[in-house]
Amino acid sequence: MVPLGELSPGETGLVYVMRGGRGFIARLAALGFTPGAPVKVIRNYGFGPLIVALRGTQVALGRREAQHIWVHNAEDKDDTVSAK
Repeated sequence: MVPLGELSPGETGLVYVMRGGRGFIARLAALGFTPGAPVKVIRNYGFGPLIVALRGTQVALGRREAQHIWVHNAEDKDDTVSAK
């Protein structure tokens, strides 16, 4: 499990948990960030906003916002399932 901001462009993660206040969590949920939702990083230059694809749309997130969204790397999750 890693913060969304740690994923590289092209990587996909599954939303696990969001940390923050009630208003922040409600805003993220309204944008489609819900547990289990797949999120693909489109742009992550290491500075400035992240652009992610989520539920058929693209969303720009500030770095601080992205650090509060924790995801399972989708590729790692597939490896864990196939290893069992």
